[in-house]
Amino acid sequence: MSNPIRIGIIGAGNIFRGRHFPGLANIADAQVVAICNRGEESARAIASEFGLKPDIMTDPHALMARPDIDAVMIGTWPYKHCPYVLESLDRGKHTFVQARMAMNLREAKAMYAKARETGLAAQICPSPFGLNGHNVMRRLIDSGYLGEIRNVHARFLGNDAADPATPLHWRQIAMYSGLNALVMGIVVETVQRWYGCMKTVSAQAKTFTKTRPIAGPQSAGPQSSMGAVERPDTIYVTGEMENGAAAAFLFSAVAHHGVDPQIEAYGSKGTLIYNLKTDTILGAQAGDGGLSEIPIPAEEVKEWTVEQDFINLIKTGVPAWTSFSEGVKYMEFTEAVFRSVERAAVVNLPLVD
Repeated sequence: MSNPIRIGIIGAGNIFRGRHFPGLANIADAQVVAICNRGEESARAIASEFGLKPDIMTDPHALMARPDIDAVMIGTWPYKHCPYVLESLDRGKHTFVQARMAMNLREAKAMYAKARETGLAAQICPSPFGLNGHNVMRRLIDSGYLGEIRNVHARFLGNDAADPATPLHWRQIAMYSGLNALVMGIVVETVQRWYGCMKTVSAQAKTFTKTRPIAGPQSAGPQSSMGAVERPDTIYVTGEMENGAAAAFLFSAVAHHGVDPQIEAYGSKGTLIYNLKTDTILGAQAGDGGLSEIPIPAEEVKEWTVEQDFINLIKTGVPAWTSFSEGVKYMEFTEAVFRSVERAAVVNLPLVD
């Protein structure tokens, strides 16, 4: 076995518990040597859960300064992504950061520029939506199944914010989440993998519950206090894609009994509908009697290999999902949506600073 990549983790929370630690456990040449959380107790608990014996730290800057760490994995909320990524890369560490990439496009561009400047491995945790069927979707699209793509629709309708009594979530607070809202970025990342980016954006946003009870780590006061909801409950986006298709995206967190989340594409020769909840592909071409399920063969299933991809990126330079350049693209979409909402106008992409 070659020398293991020694990893320091900043912000080991649910995503590490559910995804990254199980993935790292299967990699012989990856070693978690330090975990830094806000409290030692939480770091020790998650290390114990996975049978790890790392150094437990509470100072992220001290972790990034350690000479015995080759790579840093950042799992904090978006408000710390840019400063920690810049510092990590400046200290010569390969860097993995949780999605969403940054608070805004300016930060995303700074992170991308720093990664290019240093030449170090830099990766963002990718959207898992559409992962299982990605290879089949790419095969169908590349083979011309759709013909000329004319319409692309994406919708994600949930009811997580339908109850006004639901406590304020950090994702609804601007200082923690930046311009990221709902599942907009994570869905659009998948759209961009298959159909490319937007050329114009026209957006509307609505917040139906203006204040919510404060509870959890964002609260410095009593749990009975109320906080402002700073990110919308519903976002509707229309526009033209670079490929010429007309696009429409609908995101809501206040929709009871919404249809399954899906990405739909309608072309001159056919239709493809991907169910993001069930990883089911429906398709039909002109002349067919109707939509039918297109199977995802076992040999074409794209597995979750994010952690191994990061190690491979460090060792071989082989590109991995999601690159910083791809992250800049979805952050540009996010920024364009909020500029359109603010100005009540169509916004052209690429954006001019």
